[in-house]
Amino acid sequence: MGETITFWVLAVISVGAALGMVFNRKAVYSALMLGTVMLCLAVLYAVQEAPFLAAVQIIVYTGAVMMLFLFVLMLVGVDSSDSLVETLRGQRFWAIIAGLGFAALIVLAVGNAVFSTQAGLAAATAQGGYIRSIALLLFTKYVFAFEITSALLITAALGAMVLAHRERTEKKATQKDQSRARFAGDRPSPLPGPGTYARNNAIDMPALLPDGSVAESSVNRYIARYDVEQGLLPEDPKFAEAIKHRAEEESK
Repeated sequence: MGETITFWVLAVISVGAALGMVFNRKAVYSALMLGTVMLCLAVLYAVQEAPFLAAVQIIVYTGAVMMLFLFVLMLVGVDSSDSLVETLRGQRFWAIIAGLGFAALIVLAVGNAVFSTQAGLAAATAQGGYIRSIALLLFTKYVFAFEITSALLITAALGAMVLAHRERTEKKATQKDQSRARFAGDRPSPLPGPGTYARNNAIDMPALLPDGSVAESSVNRYIARYDVEQGLLPEDPKFAEAIKHRAEEESK
């Protein structure tokens, strides 16, 4: 009874997450939905007394592969404003063919599960435990499908590298060129960081320059405006005046 309830609850969640993965416009949300489907599969494996498959599903797929997907999405920078114009001729036709083929595979898989004779867990693991049985099936009967999956994963990784690659239109600036450009500009030294005032580290307190003057550029202009609006200026008039001046610069 408990196994049946678990199956139907996880089935609804996994199917809903799968639909959300397909129909969501944002790629990051789709990846998170895919992670939800993988977690549901891991729980189903555990319910079916297959702890090895459940652990592999969580560690390898949900942990490693999903993190790879998210890393590639952040690296490529997929935006919702990307162009949806087809750039490859005939891709819609081949997409329809691939969709029909996938639908046929789903129908065959469901038909095989419904109409075939159930072997049971004891018969499936009779060759020396579930780990040994999985290894024997993976590297004998399903070795071709296993190698094809490996090739697809390698192809996906190469595709991500191609998408992330950007052709450089100009020569890469060396450290020597960057130093020359910095000293030729208005500020040869880096921006001053937040200073320490009254023995407390505070990001809204200006730093002091070596001559004792106040470095107004060390205070973020948004924080300075907030301090002025909220009346959170320091008691020292020198620091208060620097923050006010910085807020006035932001409002221009």
